[in-house]
Amino acid sequence: MAWTGDLPDTIAIFPLPGALLLPRARLPLHIFEPRYLAMLEDCLKTPHRLIGMIQPYDGPSGTATLHSIGCAGRVSQFSETDDGRYMITLAGVSRFRVKEEVSGFTPYRRCEVDWTGFERDLGNTEHDKGFDRDGFLDLLGRFFASQDLSTDWDSLKEADDEMLINSLSMLCPFDHEDKQALLEAPSLSTRRETLVTLLEFALRGGAGEEVMQ
Repeated sequence: MAWTGDLPDTIAIFPLPGALLLPRARLPLHIFEPRYLAMLEDCLKTPHRLIGMIQPYDGPSGTATLHSIGCAGRVSQFSETDDGRYMITLAGVSRFRVKEEVSGFTPYRRCEVDWTGFERDLGNTEHDKGFDRDGFLDLLGRFFASQDLSTDWDSLKEADDEMLINSLSMLCPFDHEDKQALLEAPSLSTRRETLVTLLEFALRGGAGEEVMQ
């Protein structure tokens, strides 16, 4: 198991609504804004190559406020396009808690972060002992049908618990507050329970609407 002391105290922050990264999962990103191109270039010069993904929301003054918890990912793949954009993949490392935003001369945001409380993220793959896979896949099938979505069901059936639950948490079209709830779930089983609640709520058509059949 890695130690949180090996992780930096300050990291670059990429506040992207609806983009969820979880430990040991992978998130593809398209980088094209000048400030985030600068962020990537600076990140690649560091030994850890970490970028913190975090959900922003509208604060009282209308400014983009950051949630207190995000997840850092290591740049594991990147390629440059002919017009100077980058396609990158972040490999989820650990969640973090924002201590304070760091002022400076970079065009992108940086935060001082605290990794304590998320030591489990740096360990081995989690398992969900109470996972009813057949019932979950049935629920997921009804949700996908209601949203007119398709997927590779064979791959889902073969995926281990963590990959299945975390991948769906990242990919399903939930709003950013729901994504934040999935991120903050303290264990894989609680994330699965949160995911099931969100799927069932969507199938009921949201608040107070009739159940979709």
